Amino acid sequence: MSTALLQVIDADGQADPSLTPDDLQFLYWNMTLIRTLDQRMLNLQRQGRIGFYGTATGEEAAVVGSGFAFRKNDWIFPALRQGGVLLLRGYPLERYVAQCMGNSADLLQGRQMPCHYSDREYDFVSWGSCIGTQLPQAVGAAMAARILGHDTVIGAYLGDGATSESDFHAACNFAGVFRSPVVLFCQNNQFAISVPISQQTVSESIAVKAEAYGFPGVRVDGNDVLAVHRATREAVDRARSGGGPTLIEAVTYRRGGHSSSDDPARYRDEAVTREWEKRDPIDLFRRWLIARRLWDEARERTLLDELGLAIGDAIRKVESAPPPDPLGLFDDVYAVLPPHLAEQREQLREELARRKL
Repeated sequence: MSTALLQVIDADGQADPSLTPDDLQFLYWNMTLIRTLDQRMLNLQRQGRIGFYGTATGEEAAVVGSGFAFRKNDWIFPALRQGGVLLLRGYPLERYVAQCMGNSADLLQGRQMPCHYSDREYDFVSWGSCIGTQLPQAVGAAMAARILGHDTVIGAYLGDGATSESDFHAACNFAGVFRSPVVLFCQNNQFAISVPISQQTVSESIAVKAEAYGFPGVRVDGNDVLAVHRATREAVDRARSGGGPTLIEAVTYRRGGHSSSDDPARYRDEAVTREWEKRDPIDLFRRWLIARRLWDEARERTLLDELGLAIGDAIRKVESAPPPDPLGLFDDVYAVLPPHLAEQREQLREELARRKL
């Protein structure tokens, strides 16, 4: 199994022939959306307007290139930084912002941590902060699709740190044995919070781990959106045609902290970060598009203006919504509320009325 890094842009290659000029511009639009939105949401967290946020800055190519390779009815089991996959499926900005704010505009009614998006309408399942737990779930969903006779493929995302979890082994072993229609996509951004990849594994790569489970492992330049898309599309096509799972390792770099609660300068050399910034995935793709006359500075200015207005409008609308109804604590758990919880709900209703809340 090769550990060579698949590249398209740096190798002066051509895009997948299935990608039209509109598709290529759509990829760039979504990468820029993620970058712009992440900056605004991180600012909101710093201002105390949301409690937590995890950016994908520097990893946009891995998110968008892979996400675009799936059909919209393929189920996605994300990790922390794949909210952009949901957005490229057409997820409304207001719902995205509302999930982070957790007020009554939030589809989940504030019951989840920020950045834990979930929406059945978009076939997108909330990740769990317990790292790696989504992987066996994803393989199970893939097997359910097969049993039902669907040609659905499941996308299961993980970070490099998740490869040290037992759930990763269980998912890979099951997927390999039963040829599950799943694509395991690892964003190797070099750090699992503060643990560098050099202390995560002594394997020559993450992709090579697939060999032990009997299915292909592919190593791709995670800052090259065209290479990521090609590798993921081939893996999705293989899974859909009955060829079984693939493990993709997208080699990229986490430019910011693990989350808004993290200071990466405490555990890594930021000179390395500055070197990675020279291979910014958005800059790389923009230059490729401009060289082929598919983009220009006028379009760039228009795009940034449009995104700024759309994000600002979504934030204003969501922030004006009231908090969730406290009585909603008792909803969506039981089909018929048990007597003891019905009694507690009435007690809470009376207390809220007494306090005029």
